[in-house]
Amino acid sequence: MAHDALFGLWFFAPAGVANLTPVLIYKLPGLRDWKTPLDFGHQFRGHRLSGDNKTWRGVIGGMIIGTLTLWLQVTLFKHSAWIVSVSRPLDYSSLPILRLGLLMSFGALAGDAAKSFFKRQFAVPSGHSWFPFDQLDYIVGGLLLSAMIVRLSVAFYVWVVLDYFLLHLLFSYLGYLLKLKDRPI
Repeated sequence: MAHDALFGLWFFAPAGVANLTPVLIYKLPGLRDWKTPLDFGHQFRGHRLSGDNKTWRGVIGGMIIGTLTLWLQVTLFKHSAWIVSVSRPLDYSSLPILRLGLLMSFGALAGDAAKSFFKRQFAVPSGHSWFPFDQLDYIVGGLLLSAMIVRLSVAFYVWVVLDYFLLHLLFSYLGYLLKLKDRPI
């Protein structure tokens, strides 16, 4: 059971990192001014499609950093017996880094953007929690797109969901404490 939980954390790390990246790169001086929203300000039924907080900066940055995370995993896999044991049942040496990294990262970010669309349609204010959808959106998106390349057992998918649901709650609270977020969850 501990191995399965650890594998869930390891496998989904590129998507998890991609989901976290937009919040972090928002603060970078060279990128702060690039805030073009994904929806370009368009509306549907009188509500924004995704809002000002979902930006091209975040999507592109998240996809780059998420793909680099997978590249780092593959590199570590080739040099560490412990990482090989954690990575079972996958052979990371044969994974298509660019395709899988981009798919997982984009899936996580697209899941988050899709949830934002529904938040806007249900008039949930930007920045307000929409539990449990805020915690599940990126997980579902990342897993759906990664399944185009990698198939896992149902048990591993359950561990990914549990691991990252709980991690999202933890990181949201830490982001609040670090004043990166306005609300704890």
